[in-house]
Amino acid sequence: MSADELPGTAAPGVPAPPPGLVVVGHFDQPPGYRIERPRGADSWLFTWTTGGQGRLRHGGAETRAGAGDLVVLAPGVPHRYGVEPGARHWEFWWVHCQARPSWRPWLLPYDTGEGMFVVTPTPAAVHGRVEAAFRRMLADARWTGTEAPPDVALGDEPVTAALEDEPVTVAPGEEPVAVAHGTAARELALCSLEEVVLLTAGTARAPQPRPGVDTRVSRAQALIAADPAAPHTVRSLAGHVALSPSRFAYLFTRQTGQSPMRALREARLRHAARLLESSDLSVERVAAASGFVSPFHFNRVFRERYGMPPGAYRATGSMVGE
Repeated sequence: MSADELPGTAAPGVPAPPPGLVVVGHFDQPPGYRIERPRGADSWLFTWTTGGQGRLRHGGAETRAGAGDLVVLAPGVPHRYGVEPGARHWEFWWVHCQARPSWRPWLLPYDTGEGMFVVTPTPAAVHGRVEAAFRRMLADARWTGTEAPPDVALGDEPVTAALEDEPVTVAPGEEPVAVAHGTAARELALCSLEEVVLLTAGTARAPQPRPGVDTRVSRAQALIAADPAAPHTVRSLAGHVALSPSRFAYLFTRQTGQSPMRALREARLRHAARLLESSDLSVERVAAASGFVSPFHFNRVFRERYGMPPGAYRATGSMVGE
């Protein structure tokens, strides 16, 4: 389904798509292109730059976007964006939609203030897969549900991200904007966007650890964050960073203010909270998937951490304590 009633070119004051829709597009804009929304938008806006340079301002936060940068703007904040002054063009994918609650914890480390999230730099190794996800999103948004889902033709060569001035072309005859009207089309498009969020936020350089933190402690923290449900122990974590268990436990506690097992429990609780927000798994399965052997123990420590049992937390749709 094409976005036949959306503007083909942008100008100051162009309204955002209505809330509830999933609208995806691919633009390559010349100098002078600019969007300005003094009252913001009712939906989230995701932009992924593939070539040239853009500049985005959201409230009081501002950023330059280059190839491989994901910039996300939350609803309700005045914003403007366009081609970076002096740049030859700005080529980018964009999506207006309602973000899934489970994405916010992934984006939070990249919050620059006032609801702008700048996920950068992303390694070149994931650019091709991100590009493929956007192409799939554009195709899925057009799916009517009455026939087989569309195949995404990517050509004979693997998809790679555009360099600074090498544009990514849209297939001949393919409209650059699509609106996902059907429920299945919307969910498929959002699944592709979720892949984009996970690939970029999971691989971009996160904020640097506090000065003075031992690199072995940082590596152990990364191991816990990457897979909190794994059967980590003080001994196994110490082995990964080439320390004795006693030395590792002392160093970790002194530098982080909590023991390795306390840090692991906190990571498992955060993971469980995200599963409760974003899945229909039973509380027992959430406990198991988060590394808790006993559902009773899980219920007790979850209530201590979030002030309510897991079932009530899910019912509120809350992200208390994140």
